[in-house]
Amino acid sequence: MHVAIIVEGKNDKSRLSRVLSPEIPIHCTFGTLNSNRIETLRKAVGNRHVYLFTDPDSSGRRIRGVLRDIFPDADHIYTRPGYSGVEGTPVEYLIQQLEKAGLEDYILYPDPAAIWPVE
Repeated sequence: MHVAIIVEGKNDKSRLSRVLSPEIPIHCTFGTLNSNRIETLRKAVGNRHVYLFTDPDSSGRRIRGVLRDIFPDADHIYTRPGYSGVEGTPVEYLIQQLEKAGLEDYILYPDPAAIWPVE
């Protein structure tokens, strides 16, 4: 499956990069969606299947709405409103959401010993 993920900012991209294989391109809107940025995203994504993963705040909802129109077949990934956006989402929850989206083949699972050290 050839997929791409679109997020809002570079910190969101950095956070997702920690748990996703580098073969999955992660593109940023950088918080703005003018016609040049939209065209750049379209070209970068090409014919890949798109996943939208934006913050649960008003800006993220607005960006998701615009992107929904541009990529009508996109799948949507969500984080909880209580988290500080995608960049503030705990790794365990990011992984759950990526699994829910069907991306488990691309997840870089952390070493369990690093999460739960043996004492």
